[in-house]
Amino acid sequence: MQGIRGLRHVIPAIALAFAPAPAFALDEALLPRNLSPWGMFVGADIIVKTVMVGLAIASLVTWTVWLAKTIELRRKGALALQRTRALEGNMTLADAAARTGDAHDAVAQLIQSCAREAELSGGVLDDGLQERVALRLERVEAAMSRQIARGTGVLATIGATAPFVGLFGTVWGIMSSFIGISESHTTSLAVVAPGIAEALLATALGLVAAIPAVVIYNHLVRGIANYRALLGDASAQLMLLVSRQRDHRGFRLARAAE
Repeated sequence: MQGIRGLRHVIPAIALAFAPAPAFALDEALLPRNLSPWGMFVGADIIVKTVMVGLAIASLVTWTVWLAKTIELRRKGALALQRTRALEGNMTLADAAARTGDAHDAVAQLIQSCAREAELSGGVLDDGLQERVALRLERVEAAMSRQIARGTGVLATIGATAPFVGLFGTVWGIMSSFIGISESHTTSLAVVAPGIAEALLATALGLVAAIPAVVIYNHLVRGIANYRALLGDASAQLMLLVSRQRDHRGFRLARAAE
């Protein structure tokens, strides 16, 4: 009787030892342990990896353009403001051209273009000269505006396309998850989780690349508009200078005729 009672305790223990493990325990064992961003990138499909690398490069380009254009706008804007204020003083067109020398900044090119037109006109200060000077200044302003805006178009492209590129990575990751479910014939979380995690990471990288690109682009557009306004002020000062010289010369000629 004591042997039978002992078997009653041994048989359940043996059956429990050979029984299959619960499904949730198996899932926990198969779940990937490293779900950090780097771990998800390493375990991602080659297509998803390509999307992530492309978005990371786009984000790097965005911040590089921001740094370069910010430094350029501050430097050129300060120089343009300095030269524009100098034009407000009592000087002639020849004095302004002599001060710029061989400089290649925007306002210096405006001054040199204006002086060149006056030289080609043989020193005749009339309405025709003012019209020709205005045309020259308009062309130089347009050229300088295109130059300062160079490189900002890529920000608009990144801001418009990065979310869709990230969405492509998301769709591809979810497709990979469904393919894994079909091949394993199971809906286990261990099969679904990695692909969905990679898909969400691609979406996040798309937003990380797009949002700063849009914000920086709008910021640079405002800075470029302010720079163009400075060039407009410089052109107006040059037109006033030419008109002032013409009036003074006309006044001297009138006095001489008397």
